[in-house]
Amino acid sequence: MNLLYLSPWFPFPPTNGSELRINALLRGLAARHEVTLVSFQRRPTDPRGLAVARDLMAGVRLVPWREFDPRSNRARLGLLSPRPRSVVDTYSAEMDALIRETVAEHRYDAVIASQLGMAAYWPTWGHVPAILEEIELGSFIEQIRTAASALGRARRGLMWAKLRAYVRGLLPRFAAVTVVSERERDLLRQIAPDYSAIALVPNGIDLAACAGIQAARDPDTLIFTGAFTYDANHEAMVWFLDEVYPLVRRAAPEVRLVITGDHAGKPLPQAGGVALTGFVDDVRPLVAGAGVAVVPIRQGGGTRLKILEAMALGTPVIATSKGAEGLDVTDGGDILLADTPQAFAEAILRLRRDAALRQNLVNNACRLIRRQYDWAIILPGFIELVERVAVPVATPAQP
Repeated sequence: MNLLYLSPWFPFPPTNGSELRINALLRGLAARHEVTLVSFQRRPTDPRGLAVARDLMAGVRLVPWREFDPRSNRARLGLLSPRPRSVVDTYSAEMDALIRETVAEHRYDAVIASQLGMAAYWPTWGHVPAILEEIELGSFIEQIRTAASALGRARRGLMWAKLRAYVRGLLPRFAAVTVVSERERDLLRQIAPDYSAIALVPNGIDLAACAGIQAARDPDTLIFTGAFTYDANHEAMVWFLDEVYPLVRRAAPEVRLVITGDHAGKPLPQAGGVALTGFVDDVRPLVAGAGVAVVPIRQGGGTRLKILEAMALGTPVIATSKGAEGLDVTDGGDILLADTPQAFAEAILRLRRDAALRQNLVNNACRLIRRQYDWAIILPGFIELVERVAVPVATPAQP
């Protein structure tokens, strides 16, 4: 089959959770079908990544991305639009034209539009059956909950009402929609109870690729993986360094913290024994060499690939309930959950001294990944969904 994949991120190489997911799905699809990738480009293109993409894909076409600016004239006009302001402001005439051109040049059996931003281009592909891949609504609910004032909650409540109406109108344009968790599926069902073509495609990790990673483990090293370009990651580290880390260091001064990813120039509380690596080509050896992976996320949506990666690499994980949201994990079985500074610090100190608990968490987590979150398990279901959606076009009618 010929497939057209529309992406808000160019995932070669992948540098964040969205890109990791898109990269895995593209590789799975390309192993069986001809895939053309039309993608926004949010950073300078890595020549090696572009070469990899061109080897995998039948075609690769890129359009520069422009960030949402709530103060722009288009964003202000978006207040009067039935579409969310971010969609109005970031809608690209260049992307619109490129998709139309691509569809005119080739016959496609299905379109996969990744995330809500790419779904907005539905008029460009005509009657080709389409899948909206990974709709995420939980983060919008979170914005209402965390608003600092009544006025802020009211404004975000209006935004949520507009988004609900927009999604309800958008869904009939798609033969199927995917979500990453049961919570997201429940939210979508609440918004559009008459829409039933919702498929759960969780985030995953390539367990086989993690198996060959070797690193000497340092029980005194904590690690957090996540770029601060995602606000939830920065907020998590501010909270952790302010509230949790001092408690740990007071009891165990030899403990150190490694933070990976693009830190976007954002400030952090002063603390000893903290190393900022910036972006690294392959974070897996650092994770495999750490004693504990900490995920003190307190806002945002989706599911946490950083947890799955640590589990696949044999590193025990401590997370907030929010950080582990969307994953089928068990507190005390394959992960430790802690939502207060004291509980989080105590969990870290407990893991340092309890080797049996560490090993039990690692063993159970590995079994969980193998059973439920390995891309080798997830991808066949996603590919089957794409093939099923494409059948009306790909298969000629029988006489």
